[in-house]
Amino acid sequence: MKLIYKGKTKDVYELENKNVLLKFKDSATSDSDGNFDPGANSAGITIDGLGMASLKMTAYYFELLNKKNIPTHFISSDIENAGITVKPAETFGKTGIEVICRLKAVGSFYRRFKAYCTKEGMDLDSLVEIQIKDDEQGDPFIDKYGLIQLNILTDYEYVTIVTITRRTADILKNDFAEKGLELYDMKFEFGKINGEIVLIDDISPGNLRVYKNGIWLQPLELAEYFK
Repeated sequence: MKLIYKGKTKDVYELENKNVLLKFKDSATSDSDGNFDPGANSAGITIDGLGMASLKMTAYYFELLNKKNIPTHFISSDIENAGITVKPAETFGKTGIEVICRLKAVGSFYRRFKAYCTKEGMDLDSLVEIQIKDDEQGDPFIDKYGLIQLNILTDYEYVTIVTITRRTADILKNDFAEKGLELYDMKFEFGKINGEIVLIDDISPGNLRVYKNGIWLQPLELAEYFK
């Protein structure tokens, strides 16, 4: 097993058969005050048990998405290594992109556009935003035309990613609702395998906001629903 990359919340290993192991850590992204924030771009806190919680939730949702014909890189979960085994995928651009789907106006979206929001937490119609993965530049937002002109995405790839994102958000929203929970927003990553656009990375407590009775569930509180 060869270490390829050490990330903020997981490490990436190449296996002998050229598949990839994503090994989850107990670290999570946080704001400047040290509070958990799925929208932040630095891992500033450690939450004991988060790695295993991320594994279980990611495996649960990738298995569900595969059944729903959403293309993903997922192969299997690896309990022993607290990770998932996935197919290697080509990222978009030099460092990849992050795709955010917003069902409610919270977090950075509300801070940026509060003058136009009737209230914090107002409904949004699966609004999709895209960021360039670039820690030094603070993961800047970029629109469709910028992505196309910089040769990061084609028009077809942009439309496909937005379509898959909104379909996936709808599946997750309905599944959380069956658990008595409400999904507010989530962050995905995409890549290409043999030319096909697929959902990659993970779907874990550290990259989405879920509420119960109006209260934001912290990562290990959310993990209780995926034991």
